[in-house]
Amino acid sequence: MQIGPKADSRAKKRQKGINRNFVPMSEINVTPFVDIMLVLLIIFMVAAPLLSVGIEVDLPNTNAKPLAIEKERPLTLTLDGDNNIFINEVRINIQELRLKLLAIKKERETDEIYLRASKDMEYQKVASILALVSNIGYSQISLVTDTE
Repeated sequence: MQIGPKADSRAKKRQKGINRNFVPMSEINVTPFVDIMLVLLIIFMVAAPLLSVGIEVDLPNTNAKPLAIEKERPLTLTLDGDNNIFINEVRINIQELRLKLLAIKKERETDEIYLRASKDMEYQKVASILALVSNIGYSQISLVTDTE
């Protein structure tokens, strides 16, 4: 390493060379922004269908408080106005209901089930499904309603 006037002149020449070749960029590089936006678009496209319940049911209105969300996806039994029965979003026959619920109960940690029934359903039909679910061993049966 040299110290003195000769070293200073070399440093100045290097510095001048850098400045002479440097040309400022006059445009914005938008490629990283486009990449980020495309990734966000894909995430929202995948997540959006998961946010809605797949079966339309005209629920009765009450002024009950919402239930706390559990860690495990809640088991939902849905009875629509056309006498169809669904476990989550899968349609099943009334004859298969008992066997399916027994199999699901063995796999799940909780014995909680949400019952969604159309307000146009006969009370007798809803009561018989409630009795069946209770006899299988689900002790925490919650009736789902809409708010007023």
